[in-house]
Amino acid sequence: MGKSSAILAPPGVGRVFSGIQPTGVPHLGNYLGALENWVALQNQYPSVLYSIVDLHAITQPQDPTQLRSSILDMTANLLACGIDPERVILFQQSQVSEHAELHWILGCLTSMARLQHLPQWKMKSKQKSEGSVGLYTYPVLQAADILLYKSTLVPVGEDQVQHLELTKDLARVFNHRYGELFPEPVALLSSTKKIRSLRDPSVKMSKSDPQAMATITITDSPDKIALKIRRSVTDFNSEVTFDPETRPGVSNLVTIHAAMAMISLEEAVSQAKGLDTGEYKKMVTEAVVQRLTPIREEIERLKKDPAHLEGVLAQGTCRARELAAPVLREVRQRVGLC
Repeated sequence: MGKSSAILAPPGVGRVFSGIQPTGVPHLGNYLGALENWVALQNQYPSVLYSIVDLHAITQPQDPTQLRSSILDMTANLLACGIDPERVILFQQSQVSEHAELHWILGCLTSMARLQHLPQWKMKSKQKSEGSVGLYTYPVLQAADILLYKSTLVPVGEDQVQHLELTKDLARVFNHRYGELFPEPVALLSSTKKIRSLRDPSVKMSKSDPQAMATITITDSPDKIALKIRRSVTDFNSEVTFDPETRPGVSNLVTIHAAMAMISLEEAVSQAKGLDTGEYKKMVTEAVVQRLTPIREEIERLKKDPAHLEGVLAQGTCRARELAAPVLREVRQRVGLC
């Protein structure tokens, strides 16, 4: 899908849905590209659902004990970043069984050829040499996640835009075959520039990067953040400029500084005037530490009270089911299953 399909609806109009896998600690790119945006959206739209998508997580092998723990950890991460369970429906995907049932029904409307062309399958199945059926069909589950709530707005990264196209296609196919039911959702693309790996700025920052120094997570200590930024790849020019094509490493630091200090790129470069890259790294570190320290401390506090986190998810699950159940009843009836 081209960028023309990604729009911002007027505040107060539409239903927002997005999901996050519980595996791994969110990194700086996740925080700036998705979570910060999620917090803003909860204040702009009256109906917002955020799901911890544990069914998507098991498309890769997971340790059951670790997965249970990760679901609560992700809940703590989201709350600490500013997600308000009174304003949004925050829930665990697998606890609303309608997701899996709608996934099956939509899967029966999807051709294998359509799924083979999606970029995530091509990339991940190559990495694993052979992907699972779950990995193959997970874009259909993603479509079910969105359509189950008749969502109209979906904040996504650019790498997920083609999957949203599949969701729109499935809405059209279902509506054509069984009568108008699902709206066609549109993408909300974050305006935040991509955060690159600190060790290899030609690739984006990633949870799965094997180099520990490449990624800053939202739970990193100030000392760890300082070390990672100090060791970040730059170049032989000591002046600080923003030129992603020829100076990707330094430009990545400028992007991080501007985003974390909530200033423009021009202002970030202006503040760096007269500093060499070594000195500038200290300024970037200060901006990152200042933003992440209260989040890290709140995560630590929340993780000490798992009963509270379980309660937040249970309340969200009840509210999600109230929306999902009547939609799936209607789907079953239209399809002829009841």
